[in-house]
Amino acid sequence: MTDKSQHLQGDQLLAMLAALSNPHRLRIMGMLTSHGRNYVSQLARELGISRPLLHLHLQKLEDAGLVTSQMELSADGKALNFFEVAPFDVRLTPALLAAAAATLTDQPE
Repeated sequence: MTDKSQHLQGDQLLAMLAALSNPHRLRIMGMLTSHGRNYVSQLARELGISRPLLHLHLQKLEDAGLVTSQMELSADGKALNFFEVAPFDVRLTPALLAAAAATLTDQPE
């Protein structure tokens, strides 16, 4: 896995942590990690959630750089959107948090 932690900006770290703070998204990451890449309909069935809700969660994970997607055509010509976990290795340390905090784009109130 690639070590993205050395290059994480504050906003990126916040997006990753926010994406992982939801139980549905944590379950999605767990499913994709243990079972490998999968398409939306199958993931929704396995997780027991609707496809629209799954899409919202996958979009949040993709925006945070935690998953990637790729459209593929099935043998019968259907377009399937496959998702898989993106390589990352983030180690939360005081030094990483200090460096990330120094690069935040929003100002404290």
